[in-house]
Amino acid sequence: MLNPSDRLLEIGVLYCDRGDYQLALPNLEEAAKNFLEAKNFNSYLKTLKYVLRIHAERADQEKITQIKEHLHDLIIREGIELSSKIYCALGSCSVLKNQPDNAAEYYKKALELGLKDNHQEDMCNAILGLSICYRIQGRFEEALKEVYNLNIFLQVLNSTELRIASANANARILMDMRKYEQALDVLWMAYEEIKHTKQLYTALGILINIGTCLFELGQKDAAKIYFSLAYKSLDADNNKAYTAYVERYLKLLNTNVDSEVDMVFDLDNHAIIEKSLGKIDFKNQFILLDLLKLFISNQGQIYSKEYLVEHVWKQNYDPEVHDNKIYVTIKRLRKMIEPDYDKPKYIFRAKNGYYLSKNAKVGLNETRAEGASK
Repeated sequence: MLNPSDRLLEIGVLYCDRGDYQLALPNLEEAAKNFLEAKNFNSYLKTLKYVLRIHAERADQEKITQIKEHLHDLIIREGIELSSKIYCALGSCSVLKNQPDNAAEYYKKALELGLKDNHQEDMCNAILGLSICYRIQGRFEEALKEVYNLNIFLQVLNSTELRIASANANARILMDMRKYEQALDVLWMAYEEIKHTKQLYTALGILINIGTCLFELGQKDAAKIYFSLAYKSLDADNNKAYTAYVERYLKLLNTNVDSEVDMVFDLDNHAIIEKSLGKIDFKNQFILLDLLKLFISNQGQIYSKEYLVEHVWKQNYDPEVHDNKIYVTIKRLRKMIEPDYDKPKYIFRAKNGYYLSKNAKVGLNETRAEGASK
């Protein structure tokens, strides 16, 4: 018979897989608190995985940051032995914070310890994490190699959840490589497997990725069916990342969604159409264009100055050189797109960087839509 904490975890996971995050989170947080008080760190870290998933889908970067900081404090305060599970948890936080370099280092350490202690599930989670990091970094061949390694381990470890995650990761790599037909084959296999589970969250991700592949292959009517199916099942408050992504595609497919946009980003013509200002042409101001594209790609994500320099200017960050450059560039961008510069509604400064407001309703207009759901 399950003890109360395990029971709370079980209930939380059931609600989480169904997408009922408002019911899942209180159970999971109570279970995590109990596990922590009992110094049952393995169960605590297992619970944390689901809590992170909820915060990621709600696009709550502040909560993710708090969890990462709490993990670091816990390691110091409790003197916890650094295990593969802890490194996997830190890796997950870093991925969700869009810090793939840091995440990859955590996952490498997790894999090393998992191999040493023969913890097969931890090894698989670490390999899966590495494949995700390499894909985000654009190291596609290395990412595919990690998926291959993961599938070898899964011949021994019977985990439906990991098999589906592996297939989805494989498909996402192929999609980023624009190999949509191959990705679609992988997704159909994952779709057959997901039907035997109760994981609505994962099923929606697969539906969305199938829709994306069909769209890119020119099968617009079929793509509309899959995006519409997913959209009807999404909770806009709890599935912010998925909802924003699907809405972009439905707009491209000329499907009405109940969402009046504040700004439309026309990538093909290097321009935006702002509700109050009208068309704003970026012409040859590619740095401003790349900067805005980055902000739009993940609304609410805080991008540090270091990240902006490395991914927009493609340089190594030097505060003496770049701090003023970033400030001036953000100022130029604001003057272009903000209807009232003194009362910004789009670009904001945070303690650690800059971000695009989650409340801004932004649409994309381009021949090829960006990205795919993670």
